[in-house]
Amino acid sequence: MTAAVSPTRAYRRLSVEQRRSQLLDAALSLFAHRAPEEVSLDDVAAAAGVSRPLVYRYFPGGKQQLYEAALRSAADDLEQCFAEPQDGPLTQRLSRAVDRYLAFVDEHDAGFSALLQGGSVVETSRTTAIVDGVRRSAVTHILAHMDLAEPAGPRLRTTVRMWVTAVEAASLIWLDEDKRPPLDELRELLVEQFVAQVAATAGRDPQTAEVVRRALALESPDGPVGELVRRVLPVVAQAAHLV
Repeated sequence: MTAAVSPTRAYRRLSVEQRRSQLLDAALSLFAHRAPEEVSLDDVAAAAGVSRPLVYRYFPGGKQQLYEAALRSAADDLEQCFAEPQDGPLTQRLSRAVDRYLAFVDEHDAGFSALLQGGSVVETSRTTAIVDGVRRSAVTHILAHMDLAEPAGPRLRTTVRMWVTAVEAASLIWLDEDKRPPLDELRELLVEQFVAQVAATAGRDPQTAEVVRRALALESPDGPVGELVRRVLPVVAQAAHLV
């Protein structure tokens, strides 16, 4: 009688980079829905279908090293959200960039806060620097879209930084509000806020005023700026005594 042979799980041999990427993907999937301190290396190993010692082989610094690597991977994706060809109306470019940013937030769900906004027991100066790098990259991309003849002055740079912070805050509020309003409405609101903030700064800063003049020349009447003007003008007209 031939002895029964127990089935064995085939071990998939991967290259070093493939295996590391697999572990990071597993970690990101877990961190996306749970706070980092609630995820163990055993959880990551199980999600990746490997042993705990294998996880340690690639991340000998343990969960902290794995968390920072996963955060860096997520940050790399977010930094590319605002990378957009520099042609067409500025609001269209921003709309596409915000769409990508919000899609990332939606995909990572409630873990967006744990992944990129701090508040975790595993937060360090390195993780804070990674998150700040995402913000700085967004500001750099947006200023590049403005095609400035000289470096951005403090008023314009401050305005753009304020808006990037607003996008970040709105994303967290959107998650806290059970993903309401709809993503397309949130995107439109954020783009309109950018227009409003830059327009307000233009009244105080010649460099920003020049940016606004050139940007408006590319906008169509039925675009975001036209829609914003049509909605806001009636409200302003009711307070015409202020002009």
